[in-house]
Amino acid sequence: MNKPSAPSATPGDFDALVSAIVRIHGQSQALAAKAVNTSLTVRNWLIGHRIVAFEQQGKDRAAYGERLLPALAQRLAAAGLKRVDARELRRFRLFYSVYPQIREALSPEWLAGPGAAASPAALAAQSDPKRESASPVLIHHLSFSHLAELCDLPDDTQRRFYEVECLRGNWSVRELRRQIDSLYYQRSGLSKDKAQLSALAHAAADTLQPAHVIRDPYVFEFLGLRSRDVMAESDLEDALLDRLQDFLLELGHGFCFEARQKRILIGDEHFFIDLVFYHRILKCHVLVELKTDAFRHEHLGQLNTYVAYYKKHQMTPGDQPPIGILLCTRKNDALVEFALGDLNNQVFVSRYAVELPRKEEMERFITQISQEAGA
Repeated sequence: MNKPSAPSATPGDFDALVSAIVRIHGQSQALAAKAVNTSLTVRNWLIGHRIVAFEQQGKDRAAYGERLLPALAQRLAAAGLKRVDARELRRFRLFYSVYPQIREALSPEWLAGPGAAASPAALAAQSDPKRESASPVLIHHLSFSHLAELCDLPDDTQRRFYEVECLRGNWSVRELRRQIDSLYYQRSGLSKDKAQLSALAHAAADTLQPAHVIRDPYVFEFLGLRSRDVMAESDLEDALLDRLQDFLLELGHGFCFEARQKRILIGDEHFFIDLVFYHRILKCHVLVELKTDAFRHEHLGQLNTYVAYYKKHQMTPGDQPPIGILLCTRKNDALVEFALGDLNNQVFVSRYAVELPRKEEMERFITQISQEAGA
């Protein structure tokens, strides 16, 4: 069989071909992310819309009262829907109430169906004619996670300010949250040179990429993806986690695998724990965080946050407090830190030292795998 011949085009033409395909891929990826995003935003708005309509017009609404959202969440979960607990349903209802003008971007078919619409008077009372034209832009260019952040703002003026700035700078959700937390709106109001402040705010902003959309917890649960499918940040991290999981299970020290990229909700933010084990001898959870760079203090702070969360929310009667293991690596250097938290039971600490893998053992493993991965 003849080998494929080299491209006959000149190097310049071939480079142009490569660039064109890369550009097509990027544009298609962005369009796919936008389509998923828009569908999710419309779904959540319609859920809020239906809830409000039921609360206003439902024939048996009085039978539910305050129990409506918990009862609805239970039934939806039984039907296999994800991320529809009472807290999220409350958020969808708020989303509809804050952005009723989004209905102007939807076709009549979306709003059709028995009990689907609130009364015309109620819709007119909630609407702001000055903002009608903005609704298509919002649902096509801002994710639901963006809009959920904006819903929490206290008034429409702030909300509109951040909408405009977010659209202008193509901010990621994290950047939007950072700008809100830094009181950008208030600082802009006090600034004598608003244009200069805006330029500074946008200069170092984290912009939205298609990968950010796919990794959005709302999106990947909407698509039925697992955390592990979307959260790996690099080939090195993925390879290390694969090997680390097997390594700890093969040690025979009592590790029982429980989860990978375990999603937890703290306040309104989601975090992901790389590996979670339950240790059947020590009777405690073991949380493992892997960082593919040199040790920094914030790494330990992050792990301690996860340990504290598990101690408060995941311990059951008979459990010992959870343990955190932080692994950091860069090139051939390895640093292993064990976060003991506030353990003060000396017997348990002694058992911990005996039952968990030795620091030297972990260092050898992390160095070996880093070398094999070419780090």
